[in-house]
Amino acid sequence: MSASLIFDIVPIGSIVAWSDGAPPPPKRHRKKLSAWKTRNSQGRLIRKQEGRRTGSYVALPEFTIHENDFGSAGTIALRVFRTFAIDSDLTFTVVERPATGSVRVFDRPGERAELVHLAANRAAAEAWLKQHGYPEAVVDEVTAYEAQAEIAKGRDAA
Repeated sequence: MSASLIFDIVPIGSIVAWSDGAPPPPKRHRKKLSAWKTRNSQGRLIRKQEGRRTGSYVALPEFTIHENDFGSAGTIALRVFRTFAIDSDLTFTVVERPATGSVRVFDRPGERAELVHLAANRAAAEAWLKQHGYPEAVVDEVTAYEAQAEIAKGRDAA
């Protein structure tokens, strides 16, 4: 699946994998393996941003994927995000879609909103919000209609 299809039809909260099609190098080649992992990994789709124009510069639409967290003892020290423009040469695959009835928690309203948590239900989302405190948070339930519509679009596009 292309990056533009991910942007167009995949719902936020989905687990998306990306690949350049190259086989992994041997583990003993640490630098090559590290470079390969940047072009072959997976994570959760957390944001989609429309294209924009600033003067003569035109930015393509893009999406951001939360790849990993690093830390210890429950404290996150580093979060890894990857942002892809819709003209990316990588191949994308939807590994998992958010379940119907699950609730997405966004950090703020509007087009700059970013997914900060995906809860199993509304009660779990509200409990998570009480603990983590996002004052402008927006909760959005994944509906059966949305999930079915997205899957149908994906079949038509593929």
